[in-house]
Amino acid sequence: MKVLLLFPPEWLPTEPYLSLPMLTAVLRSAGHEVIQKDINVEMYDMMLSAPFLHHIQKRITHARAHYQQQSTVQSLNEEYRRLLNMLCDNNEERFTHLVEDVEKARKILKSDAFYDINKLEWALNCFNETMAVISLAYYPAQIRFPPMETEIGYRSYMSPEILNAVDDERVNVFRDVYRRIVEPVIEDELPELIGISVVQKKQLIPTFTFCRMIKEKYPHVHIALGGNIITRIRDVLGNNVSLYSLFDTAILYEGETALLELVNTLESRKKDLSQVPNLMYRDRNGIHTNAKVCAVDIAKLPPPDFDGLPLDTYFVPGRILPYLATRGCYWGHCAFCDHSQGYAKKFRTKPVRQIAKEIRFLKTKYGNRHFHFTDESYPPALFRKLSREFVREKTDIAWTTHMRFEDALTGDDVWQDAAASGCRCLYFGYESGNKRVLQLMNKATNLEVIKAVLQKSAQHGIWNHCMGFFGFPGETRSEAEDTIRFLHKNKEHVHSVGFMTFMLGKYSPVALEPEKYGVSLYKNPEWDLALDYYFTVQEGMGIQEAADLLEEFERNHDPKWDLRTYVREYIFLYVDHFQTNNLPQLNRK
Repeated sequence: MKVLLLFPPEWLPTEPYLSLPMLTAVLRSAGHEVIQKDINVEMYDMMLSAPFLHHIQKRITHARAHYQQQSTVQSLNEEYRRLLNMLCDNNEERFTHLVEDVEKARKILKSDAFYDINKLEWALNCFNETMAVISLAYYPAQIRFPPMETEIGYRSYMSPEILNAVDDERVNVFRDVYRRIVEPVIEDELPELIGISVVQKKQLIPTFTFCRMIKEKYPHVHIALGGNIITRIRDVLGNNVSLYSLFDTAILYEGETALLELVNTLESRKKDLSQVPNLMYRDRNGIHTNAKVCAVDIAKLPPPDFDGLPLDTYFVPGRILPYLATRGCYWGHCAFCDHSQGYAKKFRTKPVRQIAKEIRFLKTKYGNRHFHFTDESYPPALFRKLSREFVREKTDIAWTTHMRFEDALTGDDVWQDAAASGCRCLYFGYESGNKRVLQLMNKATNLEVIKAVLQKSAQHGIWNHCMGFFGFPGETRSEAEDTIRFLHKNKEHVHSVGFMTFMLGKYSPVALEPEKYGVSLYKNPEWDLALDYYFTVQEGMGIQEAADLLEEFERNHDPKWDLRTYVREYIFLYVDHFQTNNLPQLNRK
């Protein structure tokens, strides 16, 4: 059977997302023909090109003439006078310079000039300015170069707004993306099934836009949706006939086995989908969710298959490939986290020898040194064993991953092996610098252990990034300030930080037992696709106070954490290129 797999906008265009290569490997191993398309990176590649900018120039010319004509009939309000002025500023001369600058910026991202931070910063600014011009053509949409901040004026947490957005030619840029990237592939390949992987909320509008446009022209093509976000909104999909009319089936939880069984069932021309695991489907009697649920034995999966993806199109000077050695989180008890919703079974891992063998295979096949281990949190024992295996086998790679602070990571030998194995950057779930708050979160981490791990890791040349948040239920302002003080006290060993305010995730332990955590949550019935809730707390900081503290922290934290690029893959490449975590050139002047 011929299958087309799509990864929709928007995501970071710095490396492939792993879902498509994993599904592709399983389907191809079973003899099916698969075309996989990273529409996200192809969209940015298209937008930052002369042909698309000429298209934008025509849209702006048309819009300018429209508002000029309107202004002769009636006076424009302040907003549209300002818009008309901006449209007039983007004349032919402006577009000539823009096309030249974009081409120069693209070359910087693809060459060793990338490692000159002045040139890299200029290139990223050029991309941002170009996106601002593109946004004018779809006003009032705001189309951004990542991080994921594009807004087209419709809220993706309300299904009626998604249904309105998919047909809006004026602001929905993803309709043009479909026509220029997706539709030509469908016309050329004529797939029997199209699968779309949805892994973050902002992908919902482009996904359903693609679905609408596919069904209009190719109603016979089976559309299957999957990914973590589809699993999280399963309750809404199961009761929303209007939204479900845009596609045929939804795969919940892990997709490899389920998609293969779905494809096999459709290929055999059987109409009974009731035995396909993890499947939600629609027939004349309504929408059904199968009781059969399966989890994947990851040790039996083939290595990811990246063939067909535009590996040289990503916005980096060298290939970075993702790899997943585990499923789920080995700890799995944090009260704020609902990542487990994406899995049908608890934590699993591949054997160390298999991981190392597959990494060597991918390195040889695709010619890359850089790997991003996208596991939710690398277990300490696996971290230690795999580091030693890479050293023993002289694998010669550079890698980065995500970690918890654990007592088993405080020895010098751990970090000697990690550094020698090519570990360059680690992203730690720090969360809080207050003992009581860590206990409330059920983090089970110790401040002395956090301090020791940061110190050892930094001393061996590894870049430490600490992630945290303010406003966990019950946390006082004084306790949140402990978090800030701890970071500043240990700033020598903390190279970057990423903070936010507490979000009450729909499936988190706090949301499932709000009384236990002193929380009152509010479910707005109109926000049917929302994945987090508004809430109030009995004790501690409320939402606004936490937001105020975050803003204060962003203004007043140590200047060393104000970086000229925050893109994790770019920092990873810099640390490996310069072979040090001391990179003063990254500090904002």
